[in-house]
Amino acid sequence: MAIADYHYTECGLDNVIIRNANFVSEDHDGEPVVCIQSVGMLHKAIAEGRINQSGTLNGQEIRFLRTEMGMTQSELAELVNRDTQSVGRWERNEIVLEPTIDILLRQLAAERLELALEGSITSLIRLARHKATQAQITIEKTTDAKRPYAPAA
Repeated sequence: MAIADYHYTECGLDNVIIRNANFVSEDHDGEPVVCIQSVGMLHKAIAEGRINQSGTLNGQEIRFLRTEMGMTQSELAELVNRDTQSVGRWERNEIVLEPTIDILLRQLAAERLELALEGSITSLIRLARHKATQAQITIEKTTDAKRPYAPAA
């Protein structure tokens, strides 16, 4: 089967594309089967790609990052000095994330998941600005066994 891009929605995000993926194969009956190896590393690459991308984090992305950090809504709420209901409202897109909380969530994810956060605090402030459309997160499948996925440039 040919190597193709894969629209990866299984992570809970609608906007993730993995380039050079060969995840779809056939089972013994000839039915298509998706098999993704190193899912934890893939999710780490997705998180790194998103925290370094412009535009305010949306509800799906907040939930994704919180889950990847292994936190409950109440644990995250306590860390960012908000109530649990606020975190739930962010995750349901009922209220827009404040830029300062957006920046804090990016920094928390970078620290907890040991991700590279590109640039200075000034560049991070620019990333947290609201955009009308949600950007696509593109991940490259690499040949490096230690880092099989990386955010695409």
